[in-house]
Amino acid sequence: MIVKNNYITPRGHQKLLAELEQLLRLERPEVTKLVQWAASNGDRSENADYLYGKKRLREIDRRVRFLTQRLDASLVVDPLSIKSCKVQFGATLEVMDEAGNKKIYSIVGVDEVDTMRGRISWQSPIGKSLIGKEVGDEVLVKIPAGEVTLEVVKINYQTIE
Repeated sequence: MIVKNNYITPRGHQKLLAELEQLLRLERPEVTKLVQWAASNGDRSENADYLYGKKRLREIDRRVRFLTQRLDASLVVDPLSIKSCKVQFGATLEVMDEAGNKKIYSIVGVDEVDTMRGRISWQSPIGKSLIGKEVGDEVLVKIPAGEVTLEVVKINYQTIE
């Protein structure tokens, strides 16, 4: 398996670590105790607590493996350390579409995407189109709804909350 760098902000890295810690330290031990208790009750074939517990353990283990792989491949990039006038990973930028509507986007890792808060992946169609652009540049972005022209109005490198 080829593992690419998982670019991520410090906040995103912290969230993945916190989720992994939650699963390993709290949830998995609780579910393990439930499964042990349910197994001690006898027939496991019709024991709902046992069957559900085993299923939940598999889900937790699957998520732990995923998080571990993502964290192992992560490359933490602090936006505050970037000094550039071009759009790069970690940039928070203001763009304007052809109708004059302004939007603010933050270019983040794939594990941090939250479109409702303007956090877009550096691998998304909009993110890929904006990387490398400067203030005043226009870019044609292909999105599911069609094409849109965006102009970069402002670029900042700040902490992304």
